[in-house]
Amino acid sequence: MSGDRFGDGAASAVTTAERRLAPETLAARGMPTPDPETGAVVPPIHLASTFARDADYELRQPFSYARDGGPTSRTAEWLIRDLERAERTLLFSSGLSAMAAVLEALPMGARIAIPDRMYHGGRSWARRLEAIGRIRIDVYRSGDAESLDSAVHPGQTSLVWIETPSNPECRITDIRCGAKAAKAADTLLLVDSTAAPPPTTTALDLGANIAFHSGTKYLNGHSDVTAGVLSFRNARGFDDEVAGIRTHQGTVLPGFESWLLLRGLRTLFVRFGKMSASAQAIGEALSDHPRVEVVHYPGLPGHPGHTIAAGQMTGGFGGMLSFQVRGGARMARAVALGCRLFVPATSLGGTESLIEHRKSIEGADSPVPDTLLRLSVGLEDARDLIADIDQALAKAI
Repeated sequence: MSGDRFGDGAASAVTTAERRLAPETLAARGMPTPDPETGAVVPPIHLASTFARDADYELRQPFSYARDGGPTSRTAEWLIRDLERAERTLLFSSGLSAMAAVLEALPMGARIAIPDRMYHGGRSWARRLEAIGRIRIDVYRSGDAESLDSAVHPGQTSLVWIETPSNPECRITDIRCGAKAAKAADTLLLVDSTAAPPPTTTALDLGANIAFHSGTKYLNGHSDVTAGVLSFRNARGFDDEVAGIRTHQGTVLPGFESWLLLRGLRTLFVRFGKMSASAQAIGEALSDHPRVEVVHYPGLPGHPGHTIAAGQMTGGFGGMLSFQVRGGARMARAVALGCRLFVPATSLGGTESLIEHRKSIEGADSPVPDTLLRLSVGLEDARDLIADIDQALAKAI
């Protein structure tokens, strides 16, 4: 690989002679041109852990040791960077390792604002750091702009953290409002956009400084990689701090996993569109079911965050939704185990549909209701999936 094939900077998307290429085109190709050495139309995999120097003892490319990354991880970073319209993207070996790097990069005693509904692994790690006096936490109500404003303290808050849609209750936070609050406090805004990937939301365009994704989910989309992604714009050197921590931790995404991530990205837009359409149909069907108390899906007009979601999720509302059954936790688990197509398993964004009793996963201290089931809608026919949930609800006792 020679040079930065995806260009430099936030406006670096590959161009034709006429115009910038659409993100769908960038993703589908995986790289802008066939491999110059072999003509391969699929990006090559580089698995080397170390890289030779030339006769002048200079590096032939900006790669020295795999703990800093390699050609395949760099190719995936460049592609995601252009999809996010970021200045820089860093890949990690898991979503939680990326979150941990962000928190570790904060100064001692830093004050951060986090939502009361967020990925439980990130919440647990932040609480751990708070317990040992490493950071201070202000909690706001997810989806509540006034509560968010009150949790941000000018001159004190070092980072504002948003997750939208929230996992698993699909609460919607207005990214533009969060950006306004962060800017007024002269601090950075991080948006966990795992449930709203680039086909529908580019958080950096809405004012975020850091866009986070669990690459395990939609970006990979095949349930065979764990990965974390951080993309930066106007981050004031914070990206350098995070990159340094990643190097010392050795948590860069390895070559083979980076190649699998690239493989998944090539179908991201078509997968996300299909999943969103099916989730919409399932949400509408469940809304009228007598054994369902409430459905949480931002694509439904009755969802409290629907209007905001429609303004910042412009390519579909995603394949994650949740619903609460009537009859308590035992009934919810019976529904999950009674499905024939939906697999009772953790994660989301894969080609296969999953169902999960989230409270059982997060533990007794989780704020998630006992009756809530989270769905990850895959690529199966929506009518089959609706029938599967219907028969599980009918026989659950």
